Amino acid sequence: MVDFSQVPTKLGYFAPERFEGEVFDCEVQGKIPKDLRGTFFRVGGDWLYPPKFADDAPLNSDGYISAFRFHDGIVDFKGRYVRTKRFLADRNANRQLYGYYRNPYTDDPAVRDPSRPNLRTVSNTAPLIHAGKLFTLKEDGLPHRIDPVTLETLGVWDFDGAWKSQTFTAHPKLDPVSGEMVAFGYEATGLATDDVFIYTVNKSGQVAHEIRVKTPYVTMLHDVALTQEHFIIPMCGYVTSLDILKQGKIHWWWDNTKPGYIGILSRRGDGKDIRWFKGPARCMMHTFNAHTIGSKIVLYAPFWDGNFFPFFPNVDGSPFEPKRARAFVRKITIDLKSKSDTYTEELLFESPVVDLGKVDPRFMTLEQRYGFTGFADPKRPFDTARAGNIQGRVTNCYGRFDFTTGKLNAYFAGDTHSLQECSFVPRPGSRSEGDGYLVGVAANYAEMRSELIIADAQNLEAGDVARVILPFRTSAQVHGIWAGAEELA
Repeated sequence: MVDFSQVPTKLGYFAPERFEGEVFDCEVQGKIPKDLRGTFFRVGGDWLYPPKFADDAPLNSDGYISAFRFHDGIVDFKGRYVRTKRFLADRNANRQLYGYYRNPYTDDPAVRDPSRPNLRTVSNTAPLIHAGKLFTLKEDGLPHRIDPVTLETLGVWDFDGAWKSQTFTAHPKLDPVSGEMVAFGYEATGLATDDVFIYTVNKSGQVAHEIRVKTPYVTMLHDVALTQEHFIIPMCGYVTSLDILKQGKIHWWWDNTKPGYIGILSRRGDGKDIRWFKGPARCMMHTFNAHTIGSKIVLYAPFWDGNFFPFFPNVDGSPFEPKRARAFVRKITIDLKSKSDTYTEELLFESPVVDLGKVDPRFMTLEQRYGFTGFADPKRPFDTARAGNIQGRVTNCYGRFDFTTGKLNAYFAGDTHSLQECSFVPRPGSRSEGDGYLVGVAANYAEMRSELIIADAQNLEAGDVARVILPFRTSAQVHGIWAGAEELA
């Protein structure tokens, strides 16, 4: 018998779906733009069976991939679980066999294997499209290849054995100039190790270059940034150790005494030139983009003031601090000619934002002007009377943040809606940065359903171009990506 009653955060709108399905020719409000041809892929987590521990991180839920396919003004939807080794083991046992997030010492003896922690990945964080293939990703294991039409799981992908790290990031970077993908794995040689392996994969999907480096301390390296010349590694204050894991504890703990570090190295070197720049304590989780100009590197990122995961405790035993769990759009400048190993940080906008940011992918690694992400508009309050008592932050706006002028343009989803991460879709035939659409899923709490938003990225205040209506609430998304019709066979 499946019982989620002991996991209160998984009830109501956020209860697991536990089903797979498809909807042909979805209901549409408005009109789908004729030039939108392709698929919006989303990846997130959905518990097939309840977690073993009520305080486990939601990051540990089973991977679920869904797709909105656009063709001839019609949108079809499909959603399926990612068939990881872990999913299949749980399904065969009809119960949860795996313990805390990234702690195999807490697993059932039938599956426990601390020597290969990557085999317990749920692959629930992000989709990737490269060299004509679709993958699901999570930073504690290797990619899983997915059939882009059926969403069937085709197996684990190790780049024909050339990928030597036990792990693979959820945030590889795609170079629009060369077609290369630069990706990495941290805790690359096993649990709580300080090894980072960095790989360049050519546009045909073959590993072409490897770099191995170490970090100042073991920490979560969730996202990085890439320029045409450099690889950028932001570090945050999450720490762990093998002793902690062997004691059966949670993997990550926040340490307020740890400074922020940003590592810089040549993306085509051997790693010996890596240089660590120190700054204030920050939770450096996601980035927008970066570029190199002369001897300087400019990084745009929505970094947090402190620990923003309430399920990862503070090392000193202090309670979670909501006032520090705020992200702001920041501009960071690093001068490689400076003798000082510090960097400068500038707050570009006063409004706190969601750190799941996107840029026009055609300008990744290059100088760019716009960043897109969600935020809560205090002038447009959430209607709790109609939507119910929703716990947590409500993100009711998408914003276009102009890094050059400081101007913010906003799309408002509605007073009973909360937005998940958006993706940017370039307008076919246009080469202007930011000319295209934003697509993203909104949770309609009042109607208990999900709606795919389509908005003109250059005219956000005008509201929807169209909404695709699902007759149910679909799985929570972490990250999504748009694939043009020509990118996948």
